[in-house]
Amino acid sequence: MFGLGLGEIFLIAIIAVLFLGPEKLPSTMVEIAKFFRSVKSTVNSARATIEEEMKFSEMKEEALNYKKELTNASAELERMTNVTEIGSEISGIKSELDFSSISTSVPAAPKEPEIVTFTPKTKEIQAAETKPIEESV
Repeated sequence: MFGLGLGEIFLIAIIAVLFLGPEKLPSTMVEIAKFFRSVKSTVNSARATIEEEMKFSEMKEEALNYKKELTNASAELERMTNVTEIGSEISGIKSELDFSSISTSVPAAPKEPEIVTFTPKTKEIQAAETKPIEESV
């Protein structure tokens, strides 16, 4: 305790008994204990207050970071919804593109396919076609 050894504590106790006497020593020890207890509670209270303030400062710093992020997001949203700026960006893109190489002519429409109908041959036509040419003359 406070860097005091056992021998030093005995020396302080002997000096206290000599100066205070045996009648006042117990009440004085109680007063000293109350003093140390009040000092300890004051130190603990100060420590708790400092820790609370540090947490508050950390929370304040986080809130400022969130505010900064929200401000940046709001500015980005404002930029994205700004119609005049978007129009200028589009016109800038149009000027960068080379439309001269793009053909503007419309290709010709494909021709309609001819519809060919097939009619089955009758048995007489098939028989006439299969006859040799000499017999039909």
